[in-house]
Amino acid sequence: MLRRLAAAAAVAGFLIGMATVSRADVLSDIKARGTLVVGVKADYKPFGFRDPSGAIIGIEPDLAADVAKQLGVKLELVPVVAANRMEFLQQGKIDLMIATMSDNPDRRRQVQMIEPDYYADFVNVMLPKGSPVKSWEDLKGKKICGTTGAFYNKTVAEKYGAEIVSFDGSDKPLLSLKTGDCGGYLFDQTFIVGKMLDPDWKDGYAMPLPGIMEAPWAMAVKLGEAGLQKVMDDLTVQWMKSGRIVDLEKKWGVPPTAYAARMHEQYMNK
Repeated sequence: MLRRLAAAAAVAGFLIGMATVSRADVLSDIKARGTLVVGVKADYKPFGFRDPSGAIIGIEPDLAADVAKQLGVKLELVPVVAANRMEFLQQGKIDLMIATMSDNPDRRRQVQMIEPDYYADFVNVMLPKGSPVKSWEDLKGKKICGTTGAFYNKTVAEKYGAEIVSFDGSDKPLLSLKTGDCGGYLFDQTFIVGKMLDPDWKDGYAMPLPGIMEAPWAMAVKLGEAGLQKVMDDLTVQWMKSGRIVDLEKKWGVPPTAYAARMHEQYMNK
């Protein structure tokens, strides 16, 4: 019996070893093909969006370009959305994901997160210019548009006394804000930032409140890809030290975020 158990263990170990050998080393593949394939958003200005020529530009494509330069290879950008970005990574359609993805325990079981987290989203409110709302406490009793299913609707209503009127998607609450049916729009700060860069919104609306409920974003590689993970971990630390993220916020017209400033300060002296 002991001999059989030992033999079974040996076979299992051999199979595991073979699986490890047969699994593609993404970092080696990138260097062999001479191209880094990165999944980014193409519909989330200014983090990833298309210019008039159709090219994908923005903060995250700029970061992807930094990675390709670090590796000495060309860059290929693949547009992804929330519904397929992890699947593309797991299936090997992309080597790296930089696509506005929040870091949470469930996602960490599916893909390998890069550390430290490179950015963070917040919850905020888009308000008409001249609004009397100057603090979160000023939302008490105010009718505020929201998107159905947003996890923070209940928290903001309970903590600050806002009357949240929910709509499906983002188009309907934005329309209600424009028609004056709501006094503001409660949503992801990064989404509001993108809207504020649009001529249809930037002249008549503002985002004067500080963001709340910080939600860090992570880049990711496929589970088990230790080589590419190490490259990305080290490069992210370099970005934090140099203030690269802070500089990209300025370049793309993003109001300075507490997360980017804090991480730069934390790492610059290490």
